[in-house]
Amino acid sequence: MARLELTGVEKRYGAVEVLRDVNLRINDGEFIVLVGPSGCGKSTLLRMIAGLEEISEGEFSIDGKRMNEVPPRDRDIAMVFQSYALYPHMDVARNMGFSMEIRGEGTPARRSKVAAAAATLGLSALTARLPKALSGGQRQRVAMGRAIVRDPRAFLFDEPLSNLDAALRVEMRLEIARLHRRLDATMVYVTHDQVEALTLADRIVVLNGGIIQQVGTPLDLYETPANRFVAQFIGSPTMNVIAVTPAEGGVRLGNGVLLALPGVSIDVTELGIRPEHLDLADPAASTMTGIADVVEHLGSDTNIYAQVEGIGPLMVRQHGHVALRPGDPVDIAIQPGKAHLFDTAGKALRQA
Repeated sequence: MARLELTGVEKRYGAVEVLRDVNLRINDGEFIVLVGPSGCGKSTLLRMIAGLEEISEGEFSIDGKRMNEVPPRDRDIAMVFQSYALYPHMDVARNMGFSMEIRGEGTPARRSKVAAAAATLGLSALTARLPKALSGGQRQRVAMGRAIVRDPRAFLFDEPLSNLDAALRVEMRLEIARLHRRLDATMVYVTHDQVEALTLADRIVVLNGGIIQQVGTPLDLYETPANRFVAQFIGSPTMNVIAVTPAEGGVRLGNGVLLALPGVSIDVTELGIRPEHLDLADPAASTMTGIADVVEHLGSDTNIYAQVEGIGPLMVRQHGHVALRPGDPVDIAIQPGKAHLFDTAGKALRQA
């Protein structure tokens, strides 16, 4: 496999800056996921690694060797796109082995590699079928098999599951996780779906506006986000953020309640709290009171969207079924030690 490194990498289209000062080291065998909103530069970064986009500034290397000027075919990297891009007139086996065919590799070698990849992906019984006779998930597995037979140094995935329905997305997500475990391969994966990021990644790279906001394990980003953007981007449902003012012994909420927090900086202007870290409480123990606006009964969980006096809208997630209806009063408490604090620039403030 391969160690990938980007040092001071930038991408510009004329005066438009797409990526700025990207510094990232991807270890041998690591599964890295690039996430961020549309237009943040994550797919552009992936295409620069593949060699499909030129690097405007900086250096990209594989195992210490500079790759900036190396054409895509010579980088020994396989890419799986959002579109399956299968040849409709070729069966599964030929689709998977076509890159070897055009390189002039012999039939026995092609058949051996295709058979091994098909077995890995559960496609052995389907190798004689045409793409039109396959489901969406099977087609995506064929596209992955086409990458596997090349035996590349690294795999790149550009939103490979976005065309699949919800059930197939879960199935293919598990398939990709198993594939990484079996191959122990270096993988770089682009997605806008944070569930994919949190479940697949060894480390997540969060991008916004062409700048890396934070790099870390899924748990790092969930528990200690570097700023308000990462805090609200990672985690579903999104984190609640409310205005606060610093006070002696903690912060004061918009409803006048003092929330006791140790070591609060005078720079704090906002408090973040995840919906799952808010509890419905009895009035004597509550921090906030409000009215349930929308109640979503999901079976395993209940989401309560509440209008809270002096604070505004808040989302509360409770495990299991909660017998609430829109219009019911709610009393809400913040779980101790679960609050996140941010300054005016959105930077996370660590409590002493």
